[in-house]
Amino acid sequence: MSPDVETTAPAPTPAAVPVRGPVRRRRRAPKITAARLLLIALWLGSWELSASTFLDPFYYSKPTDIGGRIVDWFTSGTAFGSIWEQMAVTLEEAVAGFVIGSLAGVVLGVLLGRGRFLAEVCAPFIKAANAIPRIVLASLFVIWFGLGMSSKVATAVVLVFFAVFFNAFQGAREVDKTLIDNARVLGAGPRQILTTIVLPSATSWILASLHVAFGFALIGAIVGEYTGADKGLGLLINHAQGTFDAAGIYAGMIIITVMALLAEWLLTLLERRLLSWRPPSVATEVQI
Repeated sequence: MSPDVETTAPAPTPAAVPVRGPVRRRRRAPKITAARLLLIALWLGSWELSASTFLDPFYYSKPTDIGGRIVDWFTSGTAFGSIWEQMAVTLEEAVAGFVIGSLAGVVLGVLLGRGRFLAEVCAPFIKAANAIPRIVLASLFVIWFGLGMSSKVATAVVLVFFAVFFNAFQGAREVDKTLIDNARVLGAGPRQILTTIVLPSATSWILASLHVAFGFALIGAIVGEYTGADKGLGLLINHAQGTFDAAGIYAGMIIITVMALLAEWLLTLLERRLLSWRPPSVATEVQI
């Protein structure tokens, strides 16, 4: 070949281009869904078979009985009224506790995260409050606020607050100090630094805690209803336990799980919307 002839590498064919994360996830989605459905089928099948052979269905129930109980609740209602009413009461308590606890956790977490002196003063009190068993507080809240919704919301708030607070606190502490110093040199005030640097930097920490926090809010509402209530899914579970109705307990658990999964899905959509500015990373390819 003549030395004065330039050689260029051949352009990569479409098949040589590596498949990126979104395309790879879409191609894996059917296999993942099939594997999940297979696991569920094996689990339910083994449970049904075990309860029909060597396990006592009075204690362990069976998937068919649980499914029948759920259908009966949604068609004929429960001993305390419509199942939709019980779900609405529990969801209202959980959402109220989630919103109040999250707002309080974010505000105090960011303030203490940026105020070192205030954080050192409040640290022992926060640790002491966090060490108190939250479930025990549900009994106190029933005494203080009665059997109404207030006691359940208070229990949910306590459970949500600490889950959000520590993440917001750590997120505010992890802000790049060089970025803050540069903003101050350019004339940014404390409020501008807080709204344009600290909060956006801590957003991923806060949103990560919200996924766990709503589950805690549901737990708080259920525990409060279990302690004392006249409506709600916790009351149904408590009643099922008192009548040795294992199928009713499982049915209540399944309904609560579905509500939590729907809330998780909505929070995931919110997180993607708020963090759409962030470039995708390899760590985001696998989501649990």
